[in-house]
Amino acid sequence: MREAIRLSQQGMEAGHGGPFGAVVVKDGQIVGRGFNNVLSSNDPTAHAEVTAIRDACANLKHFQLSDCILYTSCEPCPMCLGAIYWARPKAVYYANTRKDAADIGFDDDFIYEEMALPINDRKLLLQPLLREEALSVFLRWKDMEQKTLY
Repeated sequence: MREAIRLSQQGMEAGHGGPFGAVVVKDGQIVGRGFNNVLSSNDPTAHAEVTAIRDACANLKHFQLSDCILYTSCEPCPMCLGAIYWARPKAVYYANTRKDAADIGFDDDFIYEEMALPINDRKLLLQPLLREEALSVFLRWKDMEQKTLY
């Protein structure tokens, strides 16, 4: 956790983004590191957890982290939480809470609140389009014999 906190400070002081850092650990060794790179990369998905997951997956040459633990300097936002679930680590430990983050201007509660609403009540328009065309690709995937499920 101390390395995640150190990375949060390093990235912030270098102007890469907000004060967030994360590490992925396997068998007691750090296999992935990340800090928030939203500002330096102009990428809204370049949060510390996502960056650490990408680094760990590249280093381990695998798309899942099932034997790993993620340490992050702050409770994950909804996007990062989704990425964490997809990466499938066995545990996540965090230091600051999402309330701590809100207190310094990073209020992700509106996303948590939006996700709890029915799709038609959300502020962001989410509208189906060309489902039949897209469904044909899904059906081809379903019938494929050579595929890796994840």
